[in-house]
Amino acid sequence: MDKHTVAFLLLDVAVIIAAARIGGMIARAVRQPAVVGEIAAGLALGPSLLGLLPGSPDEWLFPGDVRPLLGGLAQIGLVLFMFIVGLELDMRLTRGRERAAASISASSIVVPFGLGAALGFLLYPAHDSVDGVHIERLGMVLFTGVAMSITAFPVLARILTDRGMMRTVPGVFSLAAAAVDDILAWTLLAFIIAVISGGSPVEVAEIVGLTLVYAAVMFGLVRPLLAKLVEWRDTAGRLTPDILAVILIGVFLSSTATDVIGIHQIFGAFMFGAVMPKVGAERLHREILERLEQVSVLLLLPMFFVVTGLSVDLAAIGVSGLWQLGLVLLVAVAGKFCGAYAGARLSAIPTRQSAAIAVLMNTRGLTELVILSAGRDLGVLSDDLFAMLVVMALVTTVLTEPLLRLVYPDSVVDSDIAAAERRALAAATAPRVMVVLRDPAGTVEELRDRHRRMLDCATGYDVVLAGVLTSPDRRSARLEVGVPVVPDFAAIAEAIEKLNLLGSSLTGAGAVSVLCRFSADPAADLDAMAENAGADVIVVDSADRGIAERLRAAPVAVVDEAAAPGAASGRGVVTCVSSDGRAGRTAVVLAAGLALFGSRTLTVVSGASRRRLLNDLRPVSERGVAITVVDPRRHRAEDGSFVVAGAAGEETGAAVTVLDNARTSEESLGERITTLYALADAADAADATSSSTTSSPERH
Repeated sequence: MDKHTVAFLLLDVAVIIAAARIGGMIARAVRQPAVVGEIAAGLALGPSLLGLLPGSPDEWLFPGDVRPLLGGLAQIGLVLFMFIVGLELDMRLTRGRERAAASISASSIVVPFGLGAALGFLLYPAHDSVDGVHIERLGMVLFTGVAMSITAFPVLARILTDRGMMRTVPGVFSLAAAAVDDILAWTLLAFIIAVISGGSPVEVAEIVGLTLVYAAVMFGLVRPLLAKLVEWRDTAGRLTPDILAVILIGVFLSSTATDVIGIHQIFGAFMFGAVMPKVGAERLHREILERLEQVSVLLLLPMFFVVTGLSVDLAAIGVSGLWQLGLVLLVAVAGKFCGAYAGARLSAIPTRQSAAIAVLMNTRGLTELVILSAGRDLGVLSDDLFAMLVVMALVTTVLTEPLLRLVYPDSVVDSDIAAAERRALAAATAPRVMVVLRDPAGTVEELRDRHRRMLDCATGYDVVLAGVLTSPDRRSARLEVGVPVVPDFAAIAEAIEKLNLLGSSLTGAGAVSVLCRFSADPAADLDAMAENAGADVIVVDSADRGIAERLRAAPVAVVDEAAAPGAASGRGVVTCVSSDGRAGRTAVVLAAGLALFGSRTLTVVSGASRRRLLNDLRPVSERGVAITVVDPRRHRAEDGSFVVAGAAGEETGAAVTVLDNARTSEESLGERITTLYALADAADAADATSSSTTSSPERH
């Protein structure tokens, strides 16, 4: 390799990275997955666009001696991508909906496969040779069929994330069906490649037999060994270079094995990702993807797009080939849509949701390019047919977003999420408390210890444990292949499992339900969840006070989990700031319960009748709770705030503050006080009889 070749290789890498980033930015600007722009950029650098300029700059920029090097980088990128696809495949996504997922997946493979095979039979006379070498009809027919059957699982999951549809009926069932689809489609493709590569029945049987042995070794031997990676990672506390090195060695050895067997290296990478541990390995997955996504997305996958683009000349299709291209698009869209729609309807899924599932299953994206590159390597796709199928992959991916918005607009998404959350709630008649746990991390025992004071709020109430997982704003979310999409879904599945276990361990609570959402705006989503749940009180950690002050669906209890460790056994102060209305009375009742089971000291700041409040709270005071009722109108400072003077005058944080933020009618509350910053003395219960608070009244 001379300096000239090295210089061009470095130049090409820089150009490819720049083109991919620009293409991805343009695609996101028009609400498309970034992979659409990256594929288009790869095509633009080839003869389809750059090659049309005078002097054929594509040949100058990508000389013949550099293209094999780019091809090698592309293959490494392809292997890493397929490992990511296998890693993201979590069959827990199908839990509870196995029959419907199998029905949708089978229909969305059988129908397009049949139509695609018929298309291959029809187009065979026009594409029966590659570089002068005759193509067997059976190989082309089978491969065209499987090319029409693929769904791009990563792109589909990314679109669901962007639209916030993960918990809707179409989102849940399309994701589950796509997971099953991956298993069926890749298995079918492996068999078809064995048929094409083997030739004679004996050779085909040998390849199939070796493949079965390989699968048995991966699931029977490698999978149990890989399970030890979770323990290794947890012991180290992070993903160490040694752990990542073991994983990469395994990926490339597995890819080598399948390539030697004769079923293409992409299957080895996919299989290694599929046998990686899933349960309890969410943190391991995220850390793997954080390491690999930068190399894969920024550097290696763009090489694959360009190598693909260099072999695609759209101009060569010509006017005479437009009818063939139109037929390819018709078969691709109609076959996948009709198959998935029929499978969804057979599973008794309503019409609109079935249509949305069918649209989502039509997504092909980068996964289709992987299949097509395998077909080109096998020599069963002519250059013209390969170009048509690349266009099909691009067009079907582009169509997904606008068609999905047409059949399933945002208003329907919000309505379905609300309906799903209402169905998830346990039937109950007692007052309901929604305890908010943001990004719940750690074991169930750690969650219970960390949020013990918040969980005390559940005593005597029905409880909704609300998990809120942080996600990017939908409008600015990055839609990039390789970003850990499905680990986000795995995270929500993990969070639901933890919250269910946490709920089952609560004592003294009534019915317990679990809700979970990704959220870019926690306050807005929590208000919606509280309304769907019919929550009487929302309980949040003091670290989320800023969010608490924006909540309007119900009174809010702000719990200081960082207060003195002894507070749970008698230290700390409960401060309740409430209005004279239903929401305010609910807030007082909650605060009284917290004081009774915790601090034994309660300060109520309210414009309601002091006599009435003390009478209402008499059963609590008779059980030893020290109660102070303060009228804010008599303690108002010049700046409009009010001050409650404590005996010692210290300004330390209260254990619990209850804010009456509920948006209720002005007539029922009169001059109400909202969004209050309350400070109280965290003093010993035996000595503390008052507290120090500061509020900021806010009128609506």
